Amino acid sequence: MYLEKRNYVKPWEHKGDDNFEVTVSQHGEPVSHIKPKRVSYVNEEVGYWRKANHIHNWFVENVQDGKDNCGDYWVSKEDLEKLLDLCKQIIEDPSKAEELLPTRSGFFFGGTEYDEYYMNSIEHTINILEETLSEVDERGYLHGEIYYSSSW
Repeated sequence: MYLEKRNYVKPWEHKGDDNFEVTVSQHGEPVSHIKPKRVSYVNEEVGYWRKANHIHNWFVENVQDGKDNCGDYWVSKEDLEKLLDLCKQIIEDPSKAEELLPTRSGFFFGGTEYDEYYMNSIEHTINILEETLSEVDERGYLHGEIYYSSSW
């Protein structure tokens, strides 16, 4: 399960900014199969989970319109704030876990108990979301676009 930030880096041609340069290297050496002039986005992995089926279930129900198809789905700042609020409510009162972020069974989905692993993944999610939400511009907009995806 991944949360990715996609940053548009290529300047708009109509603004006349041809001072555009992207450098791609790996282990200090240029990556020859990537053409820098064709790079439009730089993607960052801002979140990663394993077997946090309750978090995945929330994304399926609230972002993916109920479709669990391993696609890439745009996530709004408001969606991230809603999930963060739910996670914080669960930390304050773990008895609300089943009501607010229910587990989901399935192949590769991990356990369905509201146990220490569940609570650790809630704390992990809070860390991911707080860091992601801290990256806003002067107008309060997130830098880049956020996407959720999963792969089973």
